[in-house]
Amino acid sequence: MEQEERLERALDTLRSYVLKLAAGAGETERYGEELWQEIRQSPGLLQELAWYHDKGSFLCRYAVEGYTLADVLVWQVDHFKLYMDRPEEMNRYRQERLLLAAFEAMLTLERDPQPLIKKMTDESGQDAANQ
Repeated sequence: MEQEERLERALDTLRSYVLKLAAGAGETERYGEELWQEIRQSPGLLQELAWYHDKGSFLCRYAVEGYTLADVLVWQVDHFKLYMDRPEEMNRYRQERLLLAAFEAMLTLERDPQPLIKKMTDESGQDAANQ
């Protein structure tokens, strides 16, 4: 029973963490709850979230089609150059939003990897008009 209680406490801590990240990203509590439920159903992402919560860095043990959370985050950051003229989409100064978006992308990769993989491999992160 004690192990079960520790597991429930750990899950509650992670749930609270996702809700705190969501609030810091300007998202609703509902968004946080929905994202938490999806992450909770993914053993790989749940382990990544726990590691990030505890260590503040990516474990990168879990990959979908060869992509880890860090890979997705690097791709996202590369695209900030394109978002500069779209402030409503700007995540640049919101670490919480970046982290949540990386988890969202990994969940998308789990469900249907090919469209996002195509996007990540086809887009360079550079504005084509300026090349």
